[in-house]
Amino acid sequence: MRKSLGAAAVGAACALAGAALYGAGAATAGQSTANSTHEPYNIGLLVKDIDTYYGTTTDSNGVYQASPDSPYAKDLARIDADARSFIDKAADKAHRHGEKPAVVFDIDDTLLLSLDYEKRYNYTYNATTWADYVNRADRPAVFGSPELVRYAESKGVEVFYNSGLSEAQRSAAVENLKKVGADVNLDAAHMFLKDKADPPAYLSDCATPGTWNCTTVQYKSGTREHIEDDLGYEIIANFGDQYSDLDGGHADRTYKLPNPTYFVS
Repeated sequence: MRKSLGAAAVGAACALAGAALYGAGAATAGQSTANSTHEPYNIGLLVKDIDTYYGTTTDSNGVYQASPDSPYAKDLARIDADARSFIDKAADKAHRHGEKPAVVFDIDDTLLLSLDYEKRYNYTYNATTWADYVNRADRPAVFGSPELVRYAESKGVEVFYNSGLSEAQRSAAVENLKKVGADVNLDAAHMFLKDKADPPAYLSDCATPGTWNCTTVQYKSGTREHIEDDLGYEIIANFGDQYSDLDGGHADRTYKLPNPTYFVS
């Protein structure tokens, strides 16, 4: 379930300290929650902190953009450098052992930045406005992510996408990823999207045709399990901006990209 800034203001605040590898810990020390007996972090100040973190500006078309010199961009650069080093070593090891290495990427705010939507709608989520936004297929790239997709491919690593976008949004997602330069394996065999009307058999524990009861973790981990167990790949790295993108196993290493604007449980 996606929660807006208003519903998850305090939980989002902890992300502003900077991104870290998911393996380093699932929570920030001293993090408070909405159930705390202390007054929550002021939402007006939090919005200012988020703008500072992204270095938010508007371009000539009035579109909100992140700055390439922002703390957000610097955090992403550190993650990117670590990921490239790890992919080098893990891919080489996998190939030497006769395995087929793969990486898995979430899409929203892992490859395509949604900052303009969050700012424009005051950090609230609406299915209709979100669908319209996605279908415009003009989101900018998350800094460094398309290059990382191409880098993994150059090392002989199979690239997969594991997204919460719906099957109806496939063409827009493909178009947008091509625009930002992540034009690698954008076919249906590599890009997994939610198909609630006709879910795949490997999700039968939580989804049947017309009935979808999968949590984000069940859907995403179940898809990774399918990539490993049914398709025969070894997922060496899994990238996402939500912990629910990463929980559930079936990846040698997980990378949590920063996103203080919303929370998906």
